[in-house]
This record gives sequence, C-alpha cells and structure tokens, in this order.
Amino acid sequence: MKEETKNTVINIQDLHKGFGENKVLNGFNLQLLEGENLVLMGKSGSGKSVMIKCLVGLMEPDSGKVEVLGREISTMKRQELDELRADIGFLFQGSALYDSMTVRENLEFPLRRHTHKFDLENTDELVLEALNNVGLPHTINMMPAELSGGMQRRVALARALILKPKIIFYDEPTTGLDPITAKEIILLMLDIQKKYKTSSLIITHDVDCARVISNRMILLLDGINYAEGSFEELSASKDPKVMAFFK
Repeated sequence: MKEETKNTVINIQDLHKGFGENKVLNGFNLQLLEGENLVLMGKSGSGKSVMIKCLVGLMEPDSGKVEVLGREISTMKRQELDELRADIGFLFQGSALYDSMTVRENLEFPLRRHTHKFDLENTDELVLEALNNVGLPHTINMMPAELSGGMQRRVALARALILKPKIIFYDEPTTGLDPITAKEIILLMLDIQKKYKTSSLIITHDVDCARVISNRMILLLDGINYAEGSFEELSASKDPKVMAFFK
C-alpha cells in the first residue's frame, strides 16, 4: 500500500542568524510534517530559542526562508502574524502561569488576545474542555500556587490547547518534574497528538522523553541540523558528536 504523503506545516530553509561575531544559526533546515512529533535537541546556547523566535516572527533572520502553515513569515504584517499565532500553541519551560490569575483566568488570557477567532461572551465551555483534556476540571477556580508542579504543567498545556492550535511548541516539557510526573506529561502529549492530530515541535534535553514521544529527531549543532533520523537511528550512531547527546 502506498504511504500517504503528509503536508509540511513548518518549512525552514537555510536559516542564518547572528549577533555580531556570534553566528548562532548557520544554514539550519527543518521540516515539520502534519501530525508529527518532531524532537529538537541541542546544547544550551545552540540556537533553539533563536530559531523559535524566527519561526513566530519575534526575530528577523539574517537570511533564509521560514514558512508556517504555507505562509512565509517575512512577508506577513503584524495583524497577519497575530492571526497565525492563534494556530500555534506554546507550552513554556516552567509552565509560565500568571501567579495573580486563577486557572480560569490563565486559560482565558489567550482567548482575549485572539478575539477574531473566539466569542468571549461564553468561555466556560472552552475552558472546561481544555481542563478536561488534561484531567483537571476541578482546578478551574484555584490559584497556581495551590497546584503541584505537575498540575501547573498540565494547566499550562490546557492553556496551549484552548486555541485548538494546529501546531504546538513544547519547550522542555519535562524539566523540573519528578520521573513519574514527567512520564504522565509525556503520555498526555501523546494523547493530545492522537485526539487533535496536532503537529508538535518538542525542544528537550530529556533522552527518555525523546525516546517515547518522537516520530523523528533533529540534532542542532554548530548552527545546523547536524543529524536527523528516528531515535533508534540516532542513538545507534557511532559519530562522537551524536553519541554525546545520548550519554
């Protein structure tokens, strides 16, 4: 049977970005396919955050092409970028919930930023659906300080899901969590992928997370996509630079 061809939802070609003499990205390439979990691994300072900022239009690359959902970022106006960002969910490292807001208010916050997409007269259904997706409907009126680290990460994931995004960026989703809670978060990410057919770009240093979650991996080294392949292919590599990621 012929394998179904998947659409490319993110296409980065020959991306260059530097700051003075510091050349962070030196011709980086990345393609994220529809419904795929793509893991990006790189050392601290390797350019992962710079690449993400170029992806969402927060930083202008020196050269190269960045396309998201078929649209080239460099040609888009501010309003167009805002509308595009409504199709992208972001789970920030450390959850990044607003301490002074209840769980409900944290989840309503992205809805208020994208009024073109949602009716704000009745947000209850959207908030409860997102919290049900992460198993935490009872936390709706709680404050972030009342939640455990794992629960905060789940609420942050619910906030990323509430816009019903086509793409989700996960920035170190298991950092700071104990092994059991980290495994729960990984399984939740897999459930979300199956339920919503999301395309996910996952930045992580967690080898166990990469092994379980990834359909494909890219290793960012020396400003380029140094190695690509499945977890099994890369973890079996004899290249010392690749081996260093799996020790």
